Amino acid sequence: MNLVIVESPTKAKKLTGYLGKDYVVRASVGHVRDLPKKELGVDLENNFEPKYVTDRKKADVVKELKNLSQKAGIIYLATDPDREGEAIAWHIKYLLGDKKDYQRATFHEITHEAVLAAIAHPSKINENLVNAQQARRVVDRLVGYKVSPVIWKKVRWGLSAGRVQSVALRLIVEREREIAAFKAEEYWELDVLLSLAANFKLAKDKAWLKELPANMLPARVFEVDQQKYLPQKESDVTGVVKFLEHADYVVESIESKERSRASFPPFTTSTLQQAAANKLGFTSKQTMTLAQQLYEEGLITYHRTDSMALSAQALDMARDYIGRNYGANYLPEKTRVFKNKSKNAQEAHEAIRVTQAELLPSEIQSKSSKFTPRHVKLYDLIWRKFLASQMKAAIYDQTSVLVLAWDTKKATARLKATGSVLKFDGWMKLFPNSGDTILPALSNEQKLYFADLNAAQKFTQPPARYNDASLVKELEKRGIGRPSTYASIISVIEERGYVNRDQKRFIATPIGMTVSDFLLKYFPKIMDYDFTAAMEEDLDRIARGEKEWRKIVGDFYWPLEKKIKEVDKEAGRMQIPVEKTGEPCPLCHKENQGEIVIRTGKFGKFKSCSRYPDCKFTENIVEKVADVLCPLCQKGEVIFKNTRWGKKFFGCSRYPDCDWASWKQPEKGEQLTTAQWVELKQKRAERIAKRKERFAKKK
Repeated sequence: MNLVIVESPTKAKKLTGYLGKDYVVRASVGHVRDLPKKELGVDLENNFEPKYVTDRKKADVVKELKNLSQKAGIIYLATDPDREGEAIAWHIKYLLGDKKDYQRATFHEITHEAVLAAIAHPSKINENLVNAQQARRVVDRLVGYKVSPVIWKKVRWGLSAGRVQSVALRLIVEREREIAAFKAEEYWELDVLLSLAANFKLAKDKAWLKELPANMLPARVFEVDQQKYLPQKESDVTGVVKFLEHADYVVESIESKERSRASFPPFTTSTLQQAAANKLGFTSKQTMTLAQQLYEEGLITYHRTDSMALSAQALDMARDYIGRNYGANYLPEKTRVFKNKSKNAQEAHEAIRVTQAELLPSEIQSKSSKFTPRHVKLYDLIWRKFLASQMKAAIYDQTSVLVLAWDTKKATARLKATGSVLKFDGWMKLFPNSGDTILPALSNEQKLYFADLNAAQKFTQPPARYNDASLVKELEKRGIGRPSTYASIISVIEERGYVNRDQKRFIATPIGMTVSDFLLKYFPKIMDYDFTAAMEEDLDRIARGEKEWRKIVGDFYWPLEKKIKEVDKEAGRMQIPVEKTGEPCPLCHKENQGEIVIRTGKFGKFKSCSRYPDCKFTENIVEKVADVLCPLCQKGEVIFKNTRWGKKFFGCSRYPDCDWASWKQPEKGEQLTTAQWVELKQKRAERIAKRKERFAKKK
């Protein structure tokens, strides 16, 4: 009997189906050893030796693995093909003892062919990857356990610092301050709708702003009386509007150029997170969770990768599918090869792709009962991206039309219209682009007729707040963190109450701003973007065997320890901004000491005494939805509530007399009958029961 050890029970189940009776497959259920939770766990006097402890919750798992290992001939460590997976394999080997024959089996997709190939061609544990993981774990522990207590003393108890999370927070805080300092400037845009036929009458709703009639040309004014036209206020527009309403128009020139647009590479971890955020509205954490489940069920390749490469087998599969389903004219003469951006991307790794091109997104729910519509959407995105990467470029004509306007008084204006006409869709067959403006057929010196005009007052906009996609993109651009860690970084700063979400964008809270300011003032090095990126590169060098991990940790930590002692001794206390109310505190008002202030915590705003923690008074703030009654009882007000994880939902102010609750904000006048509410609760209970059942099976 040979023993195969993986991390996930789902993965174990898949491998059991692929391997014969000579193999027993078991799951470690993640890490079996780690640094202790309640102490530093790093021996500073002994060259940063980690003090690993076995997870108590894994005692039964470890016991079973030890028992099976004693009977096994070969032990295959088949954990994930990355630093974290390598470290898990290393820890398992340590716990089971060195007397057995250990083989490292790695595969990047959980398919029958890939698993058998990995077992047939095993390797040894890569000590460099293990050391890189240890270095990251130790450095992050040192920052968290040594810097956080300083924040407790100088800002507020319970807050924390992190080597990468604090730098990510700095990005969000700096963007928030850019927005606060931004001053909007007024400007105007002047668009004219021109008809190819005289006496055209436009419908009153001015649908041309959204839907363009086939014989109409929208054009923007860019020049008046041979001067560049950049209207800043309404008075700059008024006279020009009158002129345009009675002017004559003619096509002055038409320029058309053929352009091609090649497809993008298949997904890496970071580009998948960005695309899922932009196109599907998923958070980074949601994307990684869904991708993990798709991977474990054998539907996609490993989802933690910096590589854009595709295997020869994958290229053949893509070309075969494209040729049979879309035609040979969609296939480029040669396979498309993409170069890796990451210096540490391993050529053995692949980009994220589907394992079977033939398995359509609409069919995957039949493969597992755990798959939801969200799994389908993410799989569909990966499926399309993979195939599109191996299709021909899209060909289109990009057209620019200049229009001259004039009147009897010799006043002139020039207008410009741009658009494109798709000639061959190529890879865009899988990603249709409906955003291009399609222009009517025109000729030089063709007369046009005024149909309508739109003068729009606008204001310059501040830089947009970060969302999951833009934050991940910025972190990757700066070389901060690694794509596989982005989801956890974002989760931590949310859980700490350093940022809130509004319309899926991050807003720095007063606590987040204060912590960022404190760290930037007293620990500028660990908050420096370039320094953090340099540390990431050092971790990559350890993984490549170019640097020794303990020296890297020492070079980082000893200057930090000196700085911690200085700050602990010299820094003053930094106050978190609060909103004053002028109300006296009900507990200490007799001494005329405290007043009620509004603070922001992990679960939103709350009232407290200005003398907190000396005075313990606190009170929740009930936020209401204005002018909306509870849809169920029609008596209570609709109020905001928070789950234990800080996620907002809506409930009735008369709870527990009325138990209505919803993730969605109700509309004014919305009503719900008791029967409808009972049915909704029943369906909700069934969904929860199914989730618990799936979780129990997985466990």
